[in-house]
Amino acid sequence: MQHERGAPIYLSVLVPAYNEAGNIPLLLEKLERTLAAIDVASEVVIVNDGSSDGTAEALRAAQERYLWLRVATHRRNLGLTEALRTGFASVRGDLVAFIPADLESDPEKDIPLLFNKIEEGYDVVAGWRQGRRDRKAFASKIYNLTSRWLFGVQAHDMNWIKAFRREVLDSLHLRSDWHRFMLMIAAAQGFRVAEVKTSYQPRRWGKSKYGFWRIPKSFLDVLVVRFLLTFSRKPMLFFGSLGLVCEALAGSLGLYLVALYLLEQTQKRPLFTLALWLAVAGLLLLLVGFLAELIVTQTEYLEEVLRELRRQRDEE
Repeated sequence: MQHERGAPIYLSVLVPAYNEAGNIPLLLEKLERTLAAIDVASEVVIVNDGSSDGTAEALRAAQERYLWLRVATHRRNLGLTEALRTGFASVRGDLVAFIPADLESDPEKDIPLLFNKIEEGYDVVAGWRQGRRDRKAFASKIYNLTSRWLFGVQAHDMNWIKAFRREVLDSLHLRSDWHRFMLMIAAAQGFRVAEVKTSYQPRRWGKSKYGFWRIPKSFLDVLVVRFLLTFSRKPMLFFGSLGLVCEALAGSLGLYLVALYLLEQTQKRPLFTLALWLAVAGLLLLLVGFLAELIVTQTEYLEEVLRELRRQRDEE
């Protein structure tokens, strides 16, 4: 097992931390025993996300004791997604396990479960909390049911601990608060996803950083992610379909008004106005679809250029 700084790394454990000073000492003790049990070249990267409670001081002291510990620091609190982005850019392992710093996940039990499962050949492994009894459990269950229905990912706990292969992390482009959708994004890109049952421990120190208002925001984000995963590469399918529906309705109303005028010599101005607006809306939606297709084409060209640049860099 290699824990010396600069040595090749196989497993990285990523831990975002915000005001978790009371949990850091026990967390590191458990991680020490966990890495010894797994016995591969390992590191732990803790991202201190602008903590104000002594977390930074605890981590600085710990770095003198634990050679496998690396720390990245945000000057202010930026949120979990930004902490993960910083961590993903810092980790060096071929496999990356993500756990919280609050000890609701026990590293000694859960990291080996994730590690062994991903070693079976999966690209992403998600933990499934057993015996969860906190006040957010019901809302989480509804959220996970909705996500399974919308995304078709057969996992029961989308927003819990995970393990990834390096190529999965390289393909993830996270926006604000999109850490909850890493599993869905990876599955949509064709990566193999698995699930393991894991333990759940009540928080020993500190308090949860998530309140009630996170729930409606999460459901709105679910709809946005579903839209982007479905239509980001084929926007004309969405805008064009709506545009054609509007044009079809406008045409049908127009034919009805013409027939009404020929047969009864009467006019219905409100229906005529509606038909006109539907026709204009349909044309605008089709135009937006064409413009979106041009943007996607340019984006794909830029991605191809970036892939070629990365390939040339790797060959050098």
